[in-house]
Amino acid sequence: AVRRLQDNPDSPVKQPPGALLDTDAVRPRLVDRPDFELPPADPEFKREIVSLLGDAADRYSIAILDLSDPAAPRYMEHNAGELYNPGSVGKLIVAMAWFQALADLYPDDTDARWRVLHDTQVTATDVIISDHHDVKIWDRATEQLEKRPLRVGDRGSLLEYFDWMLSASANAAASVLIREGMLLRHFGRAYPVSPELAASYFRDTPRAELDAQLAAFMQAPVTRNGFDLASLRQGSLFTSYGKRLVGGTTSHASARALLRFLLRLEQGRIVDEFSSTEIKRLMYMTERRIRYASSPALNGAAVYFKSGSLYQCRPEPDFVCKKYHGNVKNLMHSVAIVESPAGQPRLYYLVALMSNVLRKNSAVDHQTLATRIQDLIARDHGTQAPARESAPPVEPEDEGAQSGQD
Repeated sequence: AVRRLQDNPDSPVKQPPGALLDTDAVRPRLVDRPDFELPPADPEFKREIVSLLGDAADRYSIAILDLSDPAAPRYMEHNAGELYNPGSVGKLIVAMAWFQALADLYPDDTDARWRVLHDTQVTATDVIISDHHDVKIWDRATEQLEKRPLRVGDRGSLLEYFDWMLSASANAAASVLIREGMLLRHFGRAYPVSPELAASYFRDTPRAELDAQLAAFMQAPVTRNGFDLASLRQGSLFTSYGKRLVGGTTSHASARALLRFLLRLEQGRIVDEFSSTEIKRLMYMTERRIRYASSPALNGAAVYFKSGSLYQCRPEPDFVCKKYHGNVKNLMHSVAIVESPAGQPRLYYLVALMSNVLRKNSAVDHQTLATRIQDLIARDHGTQAPARESAPPVEPEDEGAQSGQD
């Protein structure tokens, strides 16, 4: 469906050239370097990057690993240990938890794992309430594409829910996957179970036990994959009804921990090589490039990314609250693996960027920083930046909204 839309001359949304790699071309690039760890920080590289942040540099946390020269990797970090609510970047932890649960059930059978993802049909329950994100639902019978928020009763494969969670960043899809992941872990190879059995599990299990099982599903994989829960944790479902179903706890992440996630993904060490490959592919098959990844400097690059935002406003003289312009909090987070140009990269680097710059369009800010970082790394490696089109439009600004999360 995606290819047919791309080839349709009347399609209103076109992917840039760097987003058109075949699936087989998307694989972790550091599988042969499983023991590689972040090198000591390069002070000159840090100076260059921090200079791009401007006067509000203290409101940013950033970590970058430049692997363009494999013999001389460069690493920088700035405020990289500070903790933020990860917003939708936490959906990568949901993906890791799911692939860990599948690997535990079928450690030597990746075909069985794929069958679960591909063949299992899931019906959305009220756990999706409430979420404003549109998802693309392809009707195979009519060959029509519908774009709208998920509704109770909508059906899709687990893979479609993964796509909706990571591509469209649908909180509803993320909450469905956490619910289904708890069922997978509890019922094991008997999964999928009937709607009646699933409902009785959540209805009859004591709340404290549900909280413990949520933690076992979503937090135990964090430590098993080499991370510290003190710096990387997704603690709850993403919707209000989801949090009624299972309480959970708070969520947080640091730029350093997220950068290490990207590194381990590239090494095939997020669960295993099969899991890392599929997660990287899901990060590539985005509905459209937004925020950091929407930089025109990256049009020719393969970009594997996830972003998340959380903003909040309060009344203030001469200030109008808009989307991504919060004056109480204005969190915007981006993680990206950049291979430039796609297919035969001369530049190859990993970025984790977190910010809380108040009263500023944080989506445009991350887009601008992506351009500056790409140009800087290209210059440092003697690579001329390619000619580019003007910046694509960013998400619309909603005036009057007092808070929001993506």
